[in-house]
Amino acid sequence: MGKFQRVAGLAALLSFGPVPVAAAVPSPTMGWGKLTGRPHPRGAIRIPYGVDPLQVGDLWLPRGKERGPRPVVLMIHGGCWQSAIANRTLMDWAAADLAKQGIAVWNIEYRGADRPGGGYPGTFQDVAQAADMLRTLGPQYGLRTDRIVAVGHSAGGHLALWLAGRGRLPLNSALWTADPIRLHAAIGLGALPDLEAARTLPGNDCGVTGVPLLVGSATPERPNVLGDTSVTSLLPLGTEQTLVTGVHDRIAPPVLASAYAVKARGAGDTVGHVSIPEAGHVELIAPGTNAWRIEVGLIRRALGLAR
Repeated sequence: MGKFQRVAGLAALLSFGPVPVAAAVPSPTMGWGKLTGRPHPRGAIRIPYGVDPLQVGDLWLPRGKERGPRPVVLMIHGGCWQSAIANRTLMDWAAADLAKQGIAVWNIEYRGADRPGGGYPGTFQDVAQAADMLRTLGPQYGLRTDRIVAVGHSAGGHLALWLAGRGRLPLNSALWTADPIRLHAAIGLGALPDLEAARTLPGNDCGVTGVPLLVGSATPERPNVLGDTSVTSLLPLGTEQTLVTGVHDRIAPPVLASAYAVKARGAGDTVGHVSIPEAGHVELIAPGTNAWRIEVGLIRRALGLAR
């Protein structure tokens, strides 16, 4: 699998301890190899949005004679915010499947917190810059950018929801921009939106180790490192949100999504939470699974397409 070897061994790389929700039931879930061992889809257009080799995205376009602007999904991979664990190619199967259904996908890369320039503020700035790139790609490739739906998996789910709240960043934040592109909806698949909850979840290295690496250390000028990085700090986002979790997911157990949903609804946001009994973490981005079938329906609804 080449550069996918570390991705395929994600569960081995991270020492996830017991999580009450997932540990209560035997977990017959899909391993990474069941996804990454499939024939790898091809056909995307690679487009840089910056000068760093990691500041790049793959644009998956539907084939055929579709008329008018194509609906577009902004797709963000996970990997505990670390480039050594995963990259955008982990999402290729999902992106290719959506393209077959007439949906364009802008599948973005970004500098992980373990890479030069990544972490705070670089990882967030990359994702924001890649999202804003859709303003350029829209007219060039016939994309409908008035109803963009962001879809992120795991740590990428956090980043997708963060993008939805970017307009609420404080003016003194290094992440603030004057005119962020607007998202119509954000869908988090096994997402980790509340960084405080993720970094204090016992036995979950993705949050316990990954969050501090992502947000950096407090300074007198920036005493609250979660103030502009955790989605909960930006509520209400003012954007429709949907969280999908697998009951057996030990990286992003359903309790994280349900607790976030309560906070977001309390702040006035519209938030849906779908918990899938037979799914873990990998099923959420694997075409052919019941989880993916459900998610495609949610994506199509958010895009305003027929189910």
